[in-house]
This record gives sequence, C-alpha cells and structure tokens, in this order.
Amino acid sequence: MVASGELSRNLGATLARMGAGYTAGVVLGTVCGMTMGAIKPVRGALEPVVSALNSTPKLVLLPMLMLMLGVGEAPKFLLIAASCFLTMAIQTMDAVAGVNPAFVEVATVFGAGRATLWRRVYLPSALPQIFTGLRLALGRALLVTISVELVSSQVGLGGMVWMAWQTFATEKLYVGVFVAAAVGLILHAGTKRLETRLIPWR
Repeated sequence: MVASGELSRNLGATLARMGAGYTAGVVLGTVCGMTMGAIKPVRGALEPVVSALNSTPKLVLLPMLMLMLGVGEAPKFLLIAASCFLTMAIQTMDAVAGVNPAFVEVATVFGAGRATLWRRVYLPSALPQIFTGLRLALGRALLVTISVELVSSQVGLGGMVWMAWQTFATEKLYVGVFVAAAVGLILHAGTKRLETRLIPWR
C-alpha cells in the first residue's frame, strides 16, 4: 500500500522542483528568444549554440553538473531550467522572426515606436507559437524532473518509482507512474485552456 502522506510528500517534491526550473527556464528562454528573433546578429551568433545544446541529451549532463555543484538540488534545478530555456528560446525565436514584415512596416508608418511594436505587433503575432513552446517546455520539465529523480533523488515521484522497483513494491511503482502521467495530463489541459482564453484569435 502507498500511504497518502508518502505520496503527497513525493508529489510535492516533484512539483516544487519542476515548478522552479520551469519558471526560471521559461522566463529566461522567452527573453532570449525574443532578442534572437528581433535582432539578426544576435540570432546568428546564438542560434547554433542553442540548437546544439537542445539536441544534446539532457540527462548525460547531470553527472558533470553534480561534480561542479554537488549532489544537492542545484544540479537538478539547473538541468530542468536549461531544458525549458532551450525549448522556449527556439520556439520564441521562430515566432518573433516569423512575424509578417508588412505588419511591422504598417505600424511603423502610423508612428508606432519600439514598445508599441512589441505590444501591438510582435507579441500578438508570436503568442500562439509561444504558447506551443510553453506546452512543450512543460512536458520537457516533467520528463527531466522525473528522470533526475530516478537517478539522483530519494524524494519525488521518480525516486519513489525507483525505490519501488528496487524493493519489488509493484503497487507503489504503478501508483507513481500513474500519478506522473496524470500530472502531465492535468498540466497540459490547464495550459491549453489558458491559451484558449488569452489568445482566442488563434
């Protein structure tokens, strides 16, 4: 049997790790992606690096981060945040770079300044793809969080599943997998509903 207190503790640890890494990664990735999308020299300099890092399996970086930062929460947080950062940077860059230049030209002709262009042209045009990035980053955050818990943490859904496998606690293993899948489904549905409300023109 899985005690409700144990499940709550592990679920809370997973959500806390994922939430912290996701928030940091999304904020920084969105800012970086907007900068790359709007400024061609910056995009030319950073896009190859971001694309290369995005193609690198994230979990293989965990031992290196643990050597540099220790075995605490810092390497886990950094890996989750980096995964979300890369996803958001690429999605936001493509969204901003893909804004129709005619919209920008018309707004400029009518006297729109840089701030107005971002608020009235770039952001509304890019928001649909940015929300796609938010959903992808959310799935990536959950995946990386569970993965790092499987190999380096005794607390969290991943750690619970690993301990259940080692001790042949089949019921606990199935509960951990089911709860992780349910969390992913709920978070995806919530993001999709928020997207529908914020960008009804999609």
